[in-house]
Amino acid sequence: EVRLVESGGASVQAGGSLKLSCAVSGLTFDDFDMGWFRPAPGDECAMVATISHSQKANYAHSAKGRFTISRDSAKNTVDLQMNNLKPEDTGVYACGAIRAGYLWVCGKYHYNYWGQGTHVNVSS
Repeated sequence: EVRLVESGGASVQAGGSLKLSCAVSGLTFDDFDMGWFRPAPGDECAMVATISHSQKANYAHSAKGRFTISRDSAKNTVDLQMNNLKPEDTGVYACGAIRAGYLWVCGKYHYNYWGQGTHVNVSS
């Protein structure tokens, strides 16, 4: 059984930092690209940051310069370090995995997996 389990969500004040972590099991970690997503009105899986199996990172415009995504193949984890948080960063952050070579898609297919999410609340 494939499992993606997020942790690290919390309530913080604007300007603060959080580190989200996603523990992955049941798949060959190095065969998958990983990412963090935050559903938003009109976009059920808005990308926050992704990191490929070859360590190439990609960020949403709103995350550039503030967030850092990383992955650890020894631990099968993918982290999202979030600094200088803003109230608009509030939401449920979900971890996703997609088999390398496929494009990220919303929904569940035979080549991708999603965690349940962890909640981040940023107050002004």
